[in-house]
Amino acid sequence: MTPYITDPAAWQESWDRQQEAYLPDREHRFTAMLDAVDAVTDGAPPRLLDLAGGTGTISLRTLARFPGAEVTLVDLDPALLAIAEASLAGRATVVTADLARPDWTAALPHREYDAVLTATALHWLPAERLTRLYAEIREVLRPGGILANADHMPDDTLPELTKRLTSRAQARRAARYAAGAVLSWSDWWDRAGAEPALSELVQRRHEIYPTGHSPEWNPPVSWHLAALADAGYTEVGTLWRGGTDAAVAAVR
Repeated sequence: MTPYITDPAAWQESWDRQQEAYLPDREHRFTAMLDAVDAVTDGAPPRLLDLAGGTGTISLRTLARFPGAEVTLVDLDPALLAIAEASLAGRATVVTADLARPDWTAALPHREYDAVLTATALHWLPAERLTRLYAEIREVLRPGGILANADHMPDDTLPELTKRLTSRAQARRAARYAAGAVLSWSDWWDRAGAEPALSELVQRRHEIYPTGHSPEWNPPVSWHLAALADAGYTEVGTLWRGGTDAAVAAVR
């Protein structure tokens, strides 16, 4: 049973602020991704899969923009899933599944989706697994459906500028932490672990990820485009870019 979270909106707000310390233009990428969903559905409410959806960030924005959308959120983290369930309050299907396993699609309530969106989540999968996952996602998209993945994807033609942009972003984030303007990643999880409704779930999370997620790796956008093309999508390209981050899109 999902624990009772007294103020899920507050947890959503704190999660958003914590994430924005890393991603100041976070909302811009979400808007670009939902614009693409709107384009492939001609404005009709989409059937959308929020992959590695965490607290429901993309699901909530999808439902706000497309009130009739049929949304499925998939994640493995029990604490984030509890916040998502409380926030979505029955407006979306919330599914526990492990994207590191090829059988994750068996947990889905539908065989086909208009769109699969994911953001700042797949960098913990190793290259070989992410390559296969891209192909698996293609199989749950309807013909003409779209995948969009937003993450840290530097432009490999700008290596020195990327280093400078990254250094500046780190300095700005450190200043915000020092001023107490926002919680760091570790501080956010410490606070979640101290919340009675989440403490047991945070402990379970530590058991699932005893050393954290797999080592993060951030290949350039060209790697993602090549992997998507190899997976058999008909169109692949860069949907959005902001500094060293990008959103790639692929159409089945």
